Amino acid sequence: MKIIVGKTAGFCFGVSNAVNKTKKALKENKEIYCLGELVHNKEVTKELEESGVLFINKVEEACNSIIIRAHGEPKETYEKIKENKLNLIDLTCPKVMKIHDIAEEYAKNGFYILLVGQKKHPETIGTISYCGKTSDIIEKEEDIDKIVDKLNKINAKKILIISQTTFSIEKFENITKILMERINKTAQIEIKNTICNATRLRQEEVYEIAKKVELMIIIGGKNSSNTDKLYKISHSICENSILIENGQELDLNYAKKFNKIGIMAGASTPQKSIISVVEMLKKV
Repeated sequence: MKIIVGKTAGFCFGVSNAVNKTKKALKENKEIYCLGELVHNKEVTKELEESGVLFINKVEEACNSIIIRAHGEPKETYEKIKENKLNLIDLTCPKVMKIHDIAEEYAKNGFYILLVGQKKHPETIGTISYCGKTSDIIEKEEDIDKIVDKLNKINAKKILIISQTTFSIEKFENITKILMERINKTAQIEIKNTICNATRLRQEEVYEIAKKVELMIIIGGKNSSNTDKLYKISHSICENSILIENGQELDLNYAKKFNKIGIMAGASTPQKSIISVVEMLKKV
C-alpha cells in the first residue's frame, strides 16, 4: 500500500498561534474562558478543556480572562468584554484581523462591501460587523441576482468584494466573475481575494493528490469550513473520498481494498490525528 500525505496537512499558522498561546495563558491564569470553540476540531477542544479552558457561549458567562477564538468575533463582542471588565486574550487569526481592517477602511470611504462566505460561519459573522451598514454576504451564486438588483437600484458607485479566509477559491472566482458581468459598468469595483494562502495551498494540493490515488482520506472537524472544502474538492476528483475526524472513524476493512491512498487534513487538525491514521494504515 502506498500512502501519500499532503505536505500542507495540519495546523496553519493562525490555529497553531491560537493553540500555543492558549496553552501558555493556562500556565499564567487559573481560570480562562473561551468564547466558542477556539478552532473547529473536537480533539483540540477536548484537550484544552481537560487542561482547564472553560468554553462558553456568552461573554456574561466569563470571569477574569476571556479568549477570542481564531475565527474572530463581531465588534460588539469587544464592547461587551470591556463593559464586563474582563482581561482580553485576543487570538483572532492575523489574516482575519487584516480583513477586518480592510473592511473598516473601505466602509469609512463609502464603499458598499460584498463579503463572499458562509453566512453562518463565525468568521463571516465577525467580519460583516466591520463592513458597515452598506454591506451584504454572498454565499452562493443564487444570492447574486437579488444583490445586483439592489446595487443597481441604489446606483452604488464604489464596491469592494472580499472573502472569508477559508472559502472555496473556485467558488469565489465564479462569484466575482458573475458580479463583474452584472454590476453597473460605471461603478468602481475593487476585488481583494482575502482567502488565506494556507487555504489556497491545501486546496491546490488536495486536487493534485486526488488525481494520483484510489482513495482519499480527509481528516478534520465536521464543522470545519476549510476541511469541508478539501473534502468537496477531493470528492470531485476521486469518487472514493471519505471525511473522518480521527483514526477511530477509519474503516480499515474498506481502506485495505486500495493500493494507493492519499491523506489531507484541515488547518485545525493536529499532527497526532494525521500520524494516527497513517500508522493504522501501515499495519493493514
